[in-house]
Amino acid sequence: MSSASELADRLARNAEAVCKHYLSVGRRAGNYWIVGDVANSKGRSLFVRLTGPRAGKWSDAATGQYGDLLDLVREACGLADFRDVADEARLFLNEPQPIPASSRRGDAHTAPPVDRPAGECARRLFRITEPLSGSLADSYLRQRGILRAALHQALRFHPSCYYRDLVTGRTSTFPALIAAVTDPSGVITGVHRTWLDPQGKGKAQVADPRRALGRLLGNAVRFCFPFHGPVPVIVAGEGLESILSLARVLPGMPMVSALTANHLAAFRLTDGCRRLYIAADADAAGRHGIEGLSRRAQALGTLPLVLAPELGDFNEDLRRLGPERLIANLKAQLAPEDALAFLPA
Repeated sequence: MSSASELADRLARNAEAVCKHYLSVGRRAGNYWIVGDVANSKGRSLFVRLTGPRAGKWSDAATGQYGDLLDLVREACGLADFRDVADEARLFLNEPQPIPASSRRGDAHTAPPVDRPAGECARRLFRITEPLSGSLADSYLRQRGILRAALHQALRFHPSCYYRDLVTGRTSTFPALIAAVTDPSGVITGVHRTWLDPQGKGKAQVADPRRALGRLLGNAVRFCFPFHGPVPVIVAGEGLESILSLARVLPGMPMVSALTANHLAAFRLTDGCRRLYIAADADAAGRHGIEGLSRRAQALGTLPLVLAPELGDFNEDLRRLGPERLIANLKAQLAPEDALAFLPA
């Protein structure tokens, strides 16, 4: 059976054919295949190297995603388990599929590989998660000052979530905080995974302990969000923990975490939004997200207002300055009617 690195190498030797199959709306430009994103959208953000020693390596300038062609197959097909990714790669390469245990025991009927779209794979992963309450993920968030996170239906726990190192190709499993990414009607289009240290010492000691799966563009992780009717006031920001920190002190206010600055800029506003509070992060990427979303909000007739933390982000404010100081800072920035409606008395 081919290893992960061997499969990645074989895909790289057929890089253009892989791109034509999985990223069919793209086109070749010199030594690269150019397309919008791993979901095969039109655009020029994602570049796949087609020749040379780095053939098969790709990166998306908009999302920061990168990897080899095995990662590209995983993202393009929306696959969560490495076994499914390897099966899909072998199917493309016309390699023999590994024989399931049931067949080795004499079962003559074997189910063919299933091609799962990204959204369905994300929903499948979310369905097999466990409640957050009392889990290692709940404990992780409490260590970050985020209490009562289990009340949010978008958050779940996976005790053994698949992880693949994008550099070495090694695979392993870690417990993970799973967050559902949804569209404005509440349909799960993706998931965000935060892999955790099994001993409760924060995030897992891996190169990139946070990754998204599925379709994020225009969508977000939503908290206290009504999926029917107008939503007149919304808080939108990047990081999951920063938005959860605001949710702790602004109970009941609809909030979304777009997960990255680029996805924040592309967040799709719901009808009837009069005021949009954009939770700022103190970095250049954060400013890009704020500016992009502000322009789109103004074009829709929505008033964009920036909420600025005192330190690097709102989770840092919550942990280092405390909830009372955070509330006072927000009170000075919110519209009076929103402060009255959502801040604790």
